[in-house]
Amino acid sequence: MTIDNADVRKTDQHVAPQADHGDQEKTILNRIAQLRAWLFLAALIVTFEIWARIDFGGTFIGSSFNWQSVAVFAVAPLLLAIGQTFVIISGGIDLSTGFIMGLAAVVAAHVANIAGLYMPLPLAMVFGILISMLAAAVPGFVNGLLISRLKVPPFIGTLGMFGVARGTAFLLAGGTTVPVKNSYFAELGNGRFFGVPYLVIVTLVFVLIMHYLLSQTRFGQHNYAIGANAQAARRAGIDIKSHLLRLYILSAVCAGLGGALYAARFTAGAAQAGEPLLLDSVAAVVIGGASLFGGSGTIIGTIAGALVIAVIQYGLVFMNVEPFWQFIAVGVVIIISVLIDQAQRRFSGAKQDE
Repeated sequence: MTIDNADVRKTDQHVAPQADHGDQEKTILNRIAQLRAWLFLAALIVTFEIWARIDFGGTFIGSSFNWQSVAVFAVAPLLLAIGQTFVIISGGIDLSTGFIMGLAAVVAAHVANIAGLYMPLPLAMVFGILISMLAAAVPGFVNGLLISRLKVPPFIGTLGMFGVARGTAFLLAGGTTVPVKNSYFAELGNGRFFGVPYLVIVTLVFVLIMHYLLSQTRFGQHNYAIGANAQAARRAGIDIKSHLLRLYILSAVCAGLGGALYAARFTAGAAQAGEPLLLDSVAAVVIGGASLFGGSGTIIGTIAGALVIAVIQYGLVFMNVEPFWQFIAVGVVIIISVLIDQAQRRFSGAKQDE
């Protein structure tokens, strides 16, 4: 009997390390899945560096101009993606951000031009940016009402606002672009501070604020809770209706800032400014590790996702590849990211069942 107990203890001692080793492997694989955006980014940078050296004996990584260009390329899709991150974490989606951005760009150009006649140009620039973000908040408010109060599905509600914002932007622009007649606005869009574009500095400050809001405040905690389980969040006392209303206003304001900075960069407001960026904004969030089912995602991950898209777009231009390949490359990365997310969810579910 003593021998049997000893054998059992030996068997237990032999099995335990295997279980620990298996858990470690699961943790490592899960960590790799969470860091997929940064791995994509590293792989792209290495690929373009090797390609550049082989093709024309130059460097991709070693050029500061390349990195500044990538950062500027990432500004607009990142700002849209920041708002989209909050929405997707909550389990929703905002399809109106592209034309809300266009609406804000047109408003910023008009207001800056008109205000410049009555106040100093720097103040007129700031006034134009603030009014454009306020104008963007209006369709965001309507989105929030439709989704939180009238129970309209986010896909349908924001798709309807997509059309409303688009038409309004074109009407305000008169079917054309609106030139910005403010030298300070142009300097904001194209100037640099110690070699760093002002656009990048403004975006970085805004992104840091949004990161704090999502990761360190009650608003961010409620956002994750609603995305993970709306019924449980309601039983916990979270006012879901009020939260969703604020959420879609926030998403629209992010698009509004993107529109104002677009007007500064190109010294013109265009109604179609954000039209091609809707896909990029959703792609950046998904590539960055957020789940389309809600409950997960980070601002840091979205930054990585936006950089992946910017490196693809600028890198292919840098290598003189036809721009249409950008859509294929971004689409492939999106599909891979979604497959990884699906596998991670199944893997986590299986682990919990065990």
